[in-house]
Amino acid sequence: MCHLGPDMRILHFADAHIDMANYGRHDPQSGLPLRVLDFLKSLDTIVDTAIREKVDLVLFAGDTYKDRSPAPTFQREWGKRIMRLSRAGLKTLLLLGNHDLSPAQGRAHAIQEFDTLQVPHVRVLDKPAFLGVDDLGLPVQIVALPWIARSGLVAALGISAADPKEVFEQIEQRVSDLILGWLSQSNPGVPVILAAHASVQGAKYGSEQTVMLGADLVLPGSLVRDKRWDYVALGHIHRPQDLNEGLQPPVVYPGSIERVDFGEVNDEKFFVIADVEKGKTQVEWRKLENIRPFFDCHVQLESSEKVTEAMKSALPRQKMLKDAIVRLTVSYPREWETMIDESSLREHTKSAFEFHFIRRPQINARIRLPKEQAVSSLSPLDLLDVYWRTLHTDEKEIKELDRLAQKIIAGEQEGE
Repeated sequence: MCHLGPDMRILHFADAHIDMANYGRHDPQSGLPLRVLDFLKSLDTIVDTAIREKVDLVLFAGDTYKDRSPAPTFQREWGKRIMRLSRAGLKTLLLLGNHDLSPAQGRAHAIQEFDTLQVPHVRVLDKPAFLGVDDLGLPVQIVALPWIARSGLVAALGISAADPKEVFEQIEQRVSDLILGWLSQSNPGVPVILAAHASVQGAKYGSEQTVMLGADLVLPGSLVRDKRWDYVALGHIHRPQDLNEGLQPPVVYPGSIERVDFGEVNDEKFFVIADVEKGKTQVEWRKLENIRPFFDCHVQLESSEKVTEAMKSALPRQKMLKDAIVRLTVSYPREWETMIDESSLREHTKSAFEFHFIRRPQINARIRLPKEQAVSSLSPLDLLDVYWRTLHTDEKEIKELDRLAQKIIAGEQEGE
């Protein structure tokens, strides 16, 4: 069942994490956590699109679950969707992600059953591999790089170095050499795709964190942007992004299929349809609709009056609160603790799917003078100046406050 035309039509998605049951209640009919149903709804949209549009290849770039030992119920729900692709005759490649891999050597990984049962049209990629036209039965070549556990790779390659940085550099060099070796062996007349569950240098996590060399195996930016690739299908980072936007090849993280936590509060969610052709791949971002909203709200209480109203005003309007996952972080002087009415806040947010309330009581720092300076050596105006600065008062305000203080002190002295 191949797409007609000169290009290959591929559906690329990643980071499904369908067992994210960390918020909210259960559905009385299915017995599944409602949050799991959110993820499955997005997964159904992806599977329906692949079948309806008869794509040539479904490429999943890793992390089926968040738990390396998922409950059988969640495995059943994932299996139902993958079997739909199999019955539709769609070639499907499942890349192993870090959340799918057991840390214990010899243990089966979380999506092992598709290999064990030899499900038609479905292939699990749990080792680095080069797949040619004959392997795939499609006019495309794929270099596959599933998640690589550093500890296993160090042992397998016999790397020994005292400096962790040196170990990372050796691993990254060897992986790069392996990938580039396969790329150089590929047929230059047939599109070639790099599929990897990994970090790439320069990619951004949520909250504008940029991936640097360090904890993960990090692929060099120059490797993934090599013009001999026709498409680079990535997974692992949840923020959707094209690391080579407007140029060839597209280097795409589609992102997670639902918001996983508050680090993704502002992220929209996507999967990707890529029409892969030598040197001119076209990418279409398909937005996943009806993603459950997250709101991360913060308030610093400035007055001990109308405390509850100040906290409520930091929250979204009631219409937006409905069915949302909401977090409110409140900072306030510790002595105002008794003024915080949490029950009123919970009543106000009862239409939300989940409400998290975080208290941040603060203790005012004591004023500390230099060792050589005694309080008795300072005039009242000097002491006031030190006090304003402990409050991080603006310089213009300090001048005005000092002027007022001078007038008050001068008035008191005249009265004496």
